[in-house]
Amino acid sequence: MSLEFIDLQAQRLRIKDEIDTALATVLDHGRFVMGPEVGAFESALADFGMAKYALGCANGTDALILSLMAWRIGPGDAVFCPSFTYCATAEAVAIRGATPVFIDIDRETYNICPQSLEQAISEVKARGVLRPRAVIAVDLFGQCADYPAIKAIADAHSLKLISDSAQAFGATLNGHHPLHWADITTTSFFPAKPLGCYGDGGAILTNDEALMTEIDSLRIHGKGTDKYDNVRVGLNSRLDTMQAAILLAKLAIFDDEIKARQAIADRYIDGLKDHVLRVPKVKNGGQSTWAQFTIEVQNPASFAAQMGEAGIPTARYYPKPIHKQTAYAHFPVAGNGLARTDDASHSVISLPMHPYLENDVQDRIIETAIKAAKI
Repeated sequence: MSLEFIDLQAQRLRIKDEIDTALATVLDHGRFVMGPEVGAFESALADFGMAKYALGCANGTDALILSLMAWRIGPGDAVFCPSFTYCATAEAVAIRGATPVFIDIDRETYNICPQSLEQAISEVKARGVLRPRAVIAVDLFGQCADYPAIKAIADAHSLKLISDSAQAFGATLNGHHPLHWADITTTSFFPAKPLGCYGDGGAILTNDEALMTEIDSLRIHGKGTDKYDNVRVGLNSRLDTMQAAILLAKLAIFDDEIKARQAIADRYIDGLKDHVLRVPKVKNGGQSTWAQFTIEVQNPASFAAQMGEAGIPTARYYPKPIHKQTAYAHFPVAGNGLARTDDASHSVISLPMHPYLENDVQDRIIETAIKAAKI
Protein backbone atom coordinates (compact mmCIF):
# COMPACT_ATOMS: atom_id res chain seq x y z
CA MET A 1 0.00 0.00 0.00
CA SER A 2 1.34 3.42 -0.96
CA LEU A 3 1.99 5.91 1.81
CA GLU A 4 1.47 9.67 1.93
CA PHE A 5 4.61 11.80 1.98
CA ILE A 6 2.75 14.25 4.22
CA ASP A 7 -0.55 12.99 5.61
CA LEU A 8 -2.72 16.10 5.82
CA GLN A 9 -5.90 14.05 6.17
CA ALA A 10 -4.79 12.56 9.49
CA GLN A 11 -4.42 16.05 10.90
CA ARG A 12 -7.75 17.15 9.42
CA LEU A 13 -9.55 14.28 11.12
CA ARG A 14 -8.07 15.31 14.45
CA ILE A 15 -9.45 18.87 14.24
CA LYS A 16 -12.35 18.30 11.85
CA ASP A 17 -15.00 19.68 14.21
CA GLU A 18 -12.95 22.81 14.98
CA ILE A 19 -12.29 23.51 11.29
CA ASP A 20 -15.87 22.83 10.24
CA THR A 21 -17.14 25.21 12.91
CA ALA A 22 -14.59 27.87 12.02
CA LEU A 23 -15.45 27.74 8.30
CA ALA A 24 -19.17 27.78 9.01
CA THR A 25 -18.67 30.91 11.11
CA VAL A 26 -16.89 32.64 8.22
CA LEU A 27 -19.61 31.61 5.80
CA ASP A 28 -22.22 33.02 8.18
CA HIS A 29 -20.63 36.43 8.72
CA GLY A 30 -19.47 36.72 5.09
CA ARG A 31 -16.36 38.83 5.68
CA PHE A 32 -14.18 36.75 3.41
CA VAL A 33 -11.36 39.30 3.06
CA MET A 34 -9.72 40.73 6.21
CA GLY A 35 -12.49 39.36 8.42
CA PRO A 36 -12.16 39.10 12.21
CA GLU A 37 -10.37 35.75 12.07
CA VAL A 38 -7.43 37.40 10.31
CA GLY A 39 -6.78 39.77 13.21
CA ALA A 40 -7.33 37.00 15.75
CA PHE A 41 -4.84 34.76 13.95
CA GLU A 42 -2.26 37.54 13.61
CA SER A 43 -2.46 38.17 17.36
CA ALA A 44 -2.12 34.47 18.18
CA LEU A 45 0.75 34.06 15.71
CA ALA A 46 2.63 37.00 17.21
CA ASP A 47 2.23 35.51 20.68
CA PHE A 48 3.47 32.11 19.51
CA GLY A 49 6.47 33.62 17.69
CA MET A 50 7.36 35.97 20.57
CA ALA A 51 6.83 38.98 18.30
CA LYS A 52 5.16 42.33 18.88
CA TYR A 53 3.48 42.26 15.48
CA ALA A 54 2.38 39.70 12.89
CA LEU A 55 0.78 40.49 9.54
CA GLY A 56 -0.81 37.90 7.28
CA CYS A 57 -0.30 38.06 3.53
CA ALA A 58 -1.08 36.04 0.42
CA ASN A 59 1.94 33.70 0.48
CA GLY A 60 5.50 33.28 1.73
CA THR A 61 7.05 34.79 -1.39
CA ASP A 62 5.02 37.97 -0.95
CA ALA A 63 6.16 38.09 2.67
CA LEU A 64 9.74 38.40 1.42
CA ILE A 65 8.85 40.88 -1.33
CA LEU A 66 6.91 43.11 1.07
CA SER A 67 9.85 43.12 3.50
CA LEU A 68 12.27 44.21 0.78
CA MET A 69 9.79 46.82 -0.45
CA ALA A 70 9.53 48.32 3.03
CA TRP A 71 13.30 48.84 3.08
CA ARG A 72 13.31 50.28 -0.48
CA ILE A 73 15.67 47.53 -1.61
CA GLY A 74 15.96 47.46 -5.39
CA PRO A 75 18.33 47.97 -8.34
CA GLY A 76 21.97 48.27 -7.36
CA ASP A 77 21.44 46.53 -4.02
CA ALA A 78 22.95 43.18 -3.03
CA VAL A 79 20.97 40.74 -0.90
CA PHE A 80 22.87 37.71 0.38
CA CYS A 81 21.03 34.38 0.49
CA PRO A 82 21.67 30.65 0.22
CA SER A 83 21.42 28.79 -3.07
CA PHE A 84 20.48 25.51 -1.39
CA THR A 85 16.78 26.29 -0.96
CA TYR A 86 13.62 26.82 -2.97
CA CYS A 87 13.85 29.51 -5.65
CA ALA A 88 11.35 31.84 -3.93
CA THR A 89 14.05 33.29 -1.67
CA ALA A 90 16.11 34.58 -4.59
CA GLU A 91 13.01 35.24 -6.68
CA ALA A 92 11.79 37.86 -4.22
CA VAL A 93 15.14 39.67 -4.48
CA ALA A 94 15.21 39.56 -8.28
CA ILE A 95 11.60 40.74 -8.58
CA ARG A 96 12.63 43.86 -6.70
CA GLY A 97 15.40 44.46 -9.24
CA ALA A 98 18.04 43.79 -6.59
CA THR A 99 20.85 41.23 -6.99
CA PRO A 100 20.83 37.96 -5.05
CA VAL A 101 24.36 36.97 -4.05
CA PHE A 102 24.49 33.25 -3.33
CA ILE A 103 26.17 31.90 -0.21
CA ASP A 104 27.43 28.42 0.58
CA ILE A 105 26.01 26.24 3.36
CA ASP A 106 27.13 24.67 6.58
CA ARG A 107 27.52 21.05 5.52
CA GLU A 108 25.96 19.63 8.70
CA THR A 109 22.82 21.78 8.95
CA TYR A 110 22.39 22.82 5.27
CA ASN A 111 21.84 26.38 6.50
CA ILE A 112 23.76 29.50 5.48
CA CYS A 113 27.47 29.41 6.35
CA PRO A 114 28.59 32.53 8.26
CA GLN A 115 32.13 32.33 6.84
CA SER A 116 30.79 32.20 3.29
CA LEU A 117 28.54 35.17 4.08
CA GLU A 118 31.46 37.20 5.36
CA GLN A 119 33.47 36.33 2.26
CA ALA A 120 30.64 37.31 -0.08
CA ILE A 121 30.13 40.67 1.62
CA SER A 122 33.84 41.43 1.36
CA GLU A 123 33.85 40.49 -2.33
CA VAL A 124 30.85 42.68 -3.13
CA LYS A 125 32.36 45.63 -1.29
CA ALA A 126 35.70 45.15 -3.07
CA ARG A 127 34.06 45.18 -6.50
CA GLY A 128 32.21 48.39 -5.64
CA VAL A 129 29.36 47.79 -8.09
CA LEU A 130 26.58 46.76 -5.69
CA ARG A 131 25.49 48.14 -2.31
CA PRO A 132 25.26 45.41 0.36
CA ARG A 133 21.81 45.86 1.93
CA ALA A 134 20.41 42.70 3.48
CA VAL A 135 20.82 39.04 4.36
CA ILE A 136 18.07 36.43 3.98
CA ALA A 137 18.88 33.43 6.14
CA VAL A 138 16.72 30.42 5.31
CA ASP A 139 15.82 28.04 8.14
CA LEU A 140 16.06 24.94 6.01
CA PHE A 141 14.31 21.64 6.68
CA GLY A 142 12.90 22.94 9.97
CA GLN A 143 15.80 24.30 12.00
CA CYS A 144 17.14 27.78 12.69
CA ALA A 145 20.20 29.12 10.94
CA ASP A 146 23.20 30.20 13.04
CA TYR A 147 21.62 33.51 13.98
CA PRO A 148 24.10 34.66 16.62
CA ALA A 149 26.92 34.48 14.06
CA ILE A 150 24.85 35.82 11.15
CA LYS A 151 23.46 38.70 13.24
CA ALA A 152 26.99 39.74 14.28
CA ILE A 153 28.06 39.86 10.62
CA ALA A 154 24.93 41.73 9.55
CA ASP A 155 25.41 44.33 12.28
CA ALA A 156 29.09 44.77 11.46
CA HIS A 157 28.17 45.64 7.87
CA SER A 158 24.92 47.54 8.64
CA LEU A 159 22.76 44.97 6.83
CA LYS A 160 19.12 44.17 7.44
CA LEU A 161 18.43 40.56 8.43
CA ILE A 162 15.43 38.50 7.32
CA SER A 163 14.73 35.06 8.72
CA ASP A 164 13.01 33.09 5.95
CA SER A 165 11.23 30.58 8.18
CA ALA A 166 8.90 29.17 5.53
CA GLN A 167 10.06 25.67 6.45
CA ALA A 168 10.70 26.27 10.12
CA PHE A 169 8.18 28.53 11.78
CA GLY A 170 8.12 27.42 15.41
CA ALA A 171 11.79 26.42 15.47
CA THR A 172 13.94 27.89 18.24
CA LEU A 173 17.62 28.27 19.07
CA ASN A 174 18.61 28.50 22.73
CA GLY A 175 14.95 29.08 23.53
CA HIS A 176 14.59 32.01 21.14
CA HIS A 177 12.63 32.31 17.91
CA PRO A 178 14.62 33.75 14.96
CA LEU A 179 13.09 37.19 15.47
CA HIS A 180 15.25 37.51 18.59
CA TRP A 181 18.05 38.23 16.11
CA ALA A 182 16.33 39.12 12.83
CA ASP A 183 14.63 42.38 11.85
CA ILE A 184 11.87 40.38 10.18
CA THR A 185 10.73 36.77 10.15
CA THR A 186 8.73 35.59 7.16
CA THR A 187 6.84 32.37 6.84
CA SER A 188 4.64 30.42 4.45
CA PHE A 189 1.42 28.56 5.14
CA PHE A 190 1.61 26.42 2.00
CA PRO A 191 -0.23 23.18 2.89
CA ALA A 192 2.94 21.07 3.12
CA LYS A 193 4.58 23.36 5.69
CA PRO A 194 4.58 22.34 9.38
CA LEU A 195 2.01 25.09 9.98
CA GLY A 196 0.06 25.11 6.74
CA CYS A 197 -3.38 26.20 5.58
CA TYR A 198 -5.62 24.72 2.86
CA GLY A 199 -4.35 27.00 0.12
CA ASP A 200 -1.75 29.75 -0.06
CA GLY A 201 -0.88 32.07 2.77
CA GLY A 202 2.04 33.74 4.48
CA ALA A 203 2.99 36.10 7.28
CA ILE A 204 5.55 38.65 8.42
CA LEU A 205 6.62 39.07 12.05
CA THR A 206 8.55 42.03 13.42
CA ASN A 207 9.11 44.02 16.60
CA ASP A 208 9.43 47.31 14.70
CA GLU A 209 6.19 49.32 14.83
CA ALA A 210 7.13 51.67 11.97
CA LEU A 211 8.06 48.71 9.80
CA MET A 212 4.82 46.95 10.67
CA THR A 213 2.81 50.03 9.73
CA GLU A 214 4.53 50.33 6.36
CA ILE A 215 4.13 46.64 5.51
CA ASP A 216 0.48 46.76 6.56
CA SER A 217 0.02 49.53 3.98
CA LEU A 218 2.06 47.78 1.30
CA ARG A 219 0.09 44.53 1.54
CA ILE A 220 -3.16 46.38 0.78
CA HIS A 221 -2.29 48.44 -2.31
CA GLY A 222 -0.27 51.01 -0.34
CA LYS A 223 -3.31 52.15 1.63
CA GLY A 224 -3.41 55.36 3.65
CA THR A 225 -6.03 56.63 6.06
CA ASP A 226 -8.32 57.58 3.18
CA LYS A 227 -9.58 54.58 1.22
CA TYR A 228 -9.15 56.46 -2.05
CA ASP A 229 -5.77 58.01 -1.29
CA ASN A 230 -3.12 55.29 -1.49
CA VAL A 231 0.10 56.74 -0.13
CA ARG A 232 2.58 54.27 -1.66
CA VAL A 233 2.67 51.70 -4.46
CA GLY A 234 1.86 48.35 -2.89
CA LEU A 235 0.54 44.88 -3.60
CA ASN A 236 -2.73 43.04 -3.23
CA SER A 237 -1.45 40.50 -0.73
CA ARG A 238 -3.91 39.63 2.00
CA LEU A 239 -4.43 36.43 3.96
CA ASP A 240 -8.06 35.51 3.33
CA THR A 241 -10.41 34.93 6.22
CA MET A 242 -11.08 31.24 5.63
CA GLN A 243 -7.38 30.43 5.66
CA ALA A 244 -6.96 32.43 8.88
CA ALA A 245 -9.81 30.46 10.46
CA ILE A 246 -8.16 27.18 9.48
CA LEU A 247 -4.79 28.35 10.77
CA LEU A 248 -6.28 29.32 14.14
CA ALA A 249 -7.43 25.73 14.59
CA LYS A 250 -4.07 24.38 13.49
CA LEU A 251 -2.05 26.76 15.66
CA ALA A 252 -3.87 25.44 18.72
CA ILE A 253 -2.27 21.99 18.23
CA PHE A 254 1.02 23.15 16.72
CA ASP A 255 3.13 22.73 19.87
CA ASP A 256 1.90 19.17 20.24
CA GLU A 257 2.68 18.45 16.59
CA ILE A 258 6.24 19.78 16.94
CA LYS A 259 6.80 17.37 19.83
CA ALA A 260 5.42 14.50 17.72
CA ARG A 261 7.70 15.44 14.81
CA GLN A 262 10.70 15.38 17.16
CA ALA A 263 9.84 11.89 18.39
CA ILE A 264 9.50 10.66 14.79
CA ALA A 265 12.82 12.29 13.84
CA ASP A 266 14.52 10.60 16.80
CA ARG A 267 13.24 7.19 15.67
CA TYR A 268 14.43 7.83 12.13
CA ILE A 269 17.89 8.85 13.32
CA ASP A 270 18.25 5.83 15.60
CA GLY A 271 17.14 3.48 12.84
CA LEU A 272 19.17 4.94 9.95
CA LYS A 273 22.33 6.49 11.39
CA ASP A 274 24.48 3.42 10.67
CA HIS A 275 23.05 2.72 7.22
CA VAL A 276 23.10 5.96 5.19
CA LEU A 277 25.78 8.52 4.40
CA ARG A 278 24.28 11.16 6.64
CA VAL A 279 21.30 11.73 8.93
CA PRO A 280 20.16 15.20 10.00
CA LYS A 281 21.97 17.06 12.76
CA VAL A 282 20.36 19.84 14.76
CA LYS A 283 22.58 22.52 16.28
CA ASN A 284 23.14 22.37 20.03
CA GLY A 285 20.36 24.30 21.71
CA GLY A 286 18.13 24.02 18.64
CA GLN A 287 14.58 22.75 18.30
CA SER A 288 13.61 21.81 14.76
CA THR A 289 10.07 21.64 13.43
CA TRP A 290 11.25 18.89 11.04
CA ALA A 291 9.57 20.17 7.91
CA GLN A 292 11.52 17.48 6.08
CA PHE A 293 13.55 14.52 7.22
CA THR A 294 16.48 14.66 4.83
CA ILE A 295 19.17 12.01 4.62
CA GLU A 296 22.04 11.49 2.21
CA VAL A 297 22.63 8.34 0.20
CA GLN A 298 25.11 7.27 -2.45
CA ASN A 299 22.62 7.13 -5.31
CA PRO A 300 19.40 9.09 -4.66
CA ALA A 301 17.80 8.11 -7.98
CA SER A 302 18.23 4.40 -7.33
CA PHE A 303 17.18 4.86 -3.70
CA ALA A 304 13.99 6.68 -4.76
CA ALA A 305 13.17 3.97 -7.29
CA GLN A 306 13.52 1.20 -4.73
CA MET A 307 11.44 3.09 -2.20
CA GLY A 308 8.80 3.81 -4.81
CA GLU A 309 8.53 0.13 -5.71
CA ALA A 310 7.70 -0.50 -2.05
CA GLY A 311 5.01 2.20 -2.12
CA ILE A 312 7.05 4.72 -0.12
CA PRO A 313 7.29 8.25 -1.57
CA THR A 314 10.46 10.33 -1.37
CA ALA A 315 11.36 13.86 -2.47
CA ARG A 316 14.55 15.65 -3.49
CA TYR A 317 15.32 18.99 -1.79
CA TYR A 318 17.31 20.29 -3.74
CA PRO A 319 18.95 18.43 -6.64
CA LYS A 320 19.60 21.67 -8.57
CA PRO A 321 20.58 24.64 -6.37
CA ILE A 322 19.28 28.06 -7.37
CA HIS A 323 22.61 29.33 -8.68
CA LYS A 324 22.55 26.56 -11.32
CA GLN A 325 18.98 27.21 -12.46
CA THR A 326 18.45 28.97 -15.78
CA ALA A 327 16.89 32.15 -14.42
CA TYR A 328 19.54 32.67 -11.73
CA ALA A 329 22.79 31.34 -13.19
CA HIS A 330 24.09 34.84 -14.03
CA PHE A 331 23.94 36.11 -10.44
CA PRO A 332 27.12 36.20 -8.32
CA VAL A 333 28.20 33.47 -5.91
CA ALA A 334 30.58 33.63 -2.96
CA GLY A 335 34.19 32.70 -3.65
CA ASN A 336 34.99 30.43 -6.57
CA GLY A 337 31.75 28.50 -6.26
CA LEU A 338 29.53 26.82 -3.72
CA ALA A 339 31.30 23.52 -3.19
CA ARG A 340 29.33 22.39 -0.14
CA THR A 341 26.04 23.29 -1.77
CA ASP A 342 26.95 21.31 -4.89
CA ASP A 343 28.13 18.36 -2.82
CA ALA A 344 24.91 18.17 -0.80
CA SER A 345 22.71 18.47 -3.89
CA HIS A 346 24.11 15.20 -5.29
CA SER A 347 23.12 13.01 -2.34
CA VAL A 348 20.12 14.46 -0.46
CA ILE A 349 16.73 12.77 -0.38
CA SER A 350 13.82 13.17 2.03
CA LEU A 351 11.58 10.58 3.65
CA PRO A 352 7.92 10.89 4.70
CA MET A 353 7.57 13.19 7.71
CA HIS A 354 4.45 14.40 9.50
CA PRO A 355 3.17 14.30 13.10
CA TYR A 356 0.84 11.36 12.48
CA LEU A 357 3.37 8.83 11.21
CA GLU A 358 2.65 5.67 13.19
CA ASN A 359 5.46 3.50 14.53
CA ASP A 360 4.68 0.45 12.43
CA VAL A 361 4.55 2.54 9.27
CA GLN A 362 7.78 4.28 10.17
CA ASP A 363 9.44 0.94 10.85
CA ARG A 364 8.46 -0.15 7.35
CA ILE A 365 10.02 3.02 5.92
CA ILE A 366 13.22 2.51 7.89
CA GLU A 367 13.56 -1.14 6.92
CA THR A 368 13.00 -0.35 3.25
CA ALA A 369 15.41 2.59 3.36
CA ILE A 370 18.17 0.42 4.85
CA LYS A 371 17.79 -2.06 1.97
CA ALA A 372 17.59 0.68 -0.67
CA ALA A 373 20.66 2.47 0.65
CA LYS A 374 22.79 -0.62 0.01
CA ILE A 375 21.97 -0.77 -3.70
